[in-house]
Amino acid sequence: MKNFKQILKVSLLAAIMSGTTIFNSFAQSNWEVGLRFGEPTVAIDATIPLATAPRLHPAIYLSDNFGIGAYFDWMFSLSGGPQGLKFYAGVGPEFFFGDGFDFLVAGDFGAEYSFDFPLTVFFDWRPGFVVTDGFNFRGNNIGVGARFRFGDGISFQRE
Repeated sequence: MKNFKQILKVSLLAAIMSGTTIFNSFAQSNWEVGLRFGEPTVAIDATIPLATAPRLHPAIYLSDNFGIGAYFDWMFSLSGGPQGLKFYAGVGPEFFFGDGFDFLVAGDFGAEYSFDFPLTVFFDWRPGFVVTDGFNFRGNNIGVGARFRFGDGISFQRE
């Protein structure tokens, strides 16, 4: 019971911090929110641009094991490729609460396409190393999803 109370405190703190970050970005109108479907879970997925290319990419996993992830992504595009097509690579922590507590250091690798209307579709892979379980590798976190884009957002420019 004591462990459950600690988990609730950490979850509440993470939710407050995520909410504060999202609400602070309202004025910039640069963020996206949507759903990610994949293995092993469904997630509420968001992106919050920090500049033209890097962004904060939080996710709340809703399944047997409730989880929170926050990734720092770097954006890339193909030279001469379609305007809305972007690739990203990132890294960040993941926290899962369920039968026990798992802390992972995870990667975030994917591709996304932003349409002219406020919709972005994406495919990604989030492999991770479970630090709380002898540094075991988890590679099954593959997903697809769609996010609604609020406002005009930041125009991604090729470098």
